[in-house]
Amino acid sequence: MNLQRIDHVVFTVRDIEAICAFYRRVLGMEVVTLDGGRKALRFGECKINLHQTGREFAPGARRPEPGAQDLCLVTTSPIPVVVDQLRRAGVEIVDGPVPRMGALGGIESVYFRDPDGNLIEIGRYVSQ
Repeated sequence: MNLQRIDHVVFTVRDIEAICAFYRRVLGMEVVTLDGGRKALRFGECKINLHQTGREFAPGARRPEPGAQDLCLVTTSPIPVVVDQLRRAGVEIVDGPVPRMGALGGIESVYFRDPDGNLIEIGRYVSQ
């Protein structure tokens, strides 16, 4: 088995429309409609599928819960640009910029929360 990358993850959310609006406005993600009217957020070569709490798609996690995710997104933008964009969007930064270790080496990261309380990290590899 030769695993290459994560294709998508699933967020269980309280309000799909609010989450879609937040990620579109703050991070520029594309909102897509899947089969059966389900929603997802697409960016680069990745996707976040959204499940409405209480109406999760099967099969799924044993204990899906809004606000339980901790996700790191990689950017090529300088972190001061990311910080400025988050502040202009009215997003509270909960930590950073701080040095961290990503999958491929050192990154500089900034952290914030989405409307459900998920912790979102945006990191830039220091070698870029």
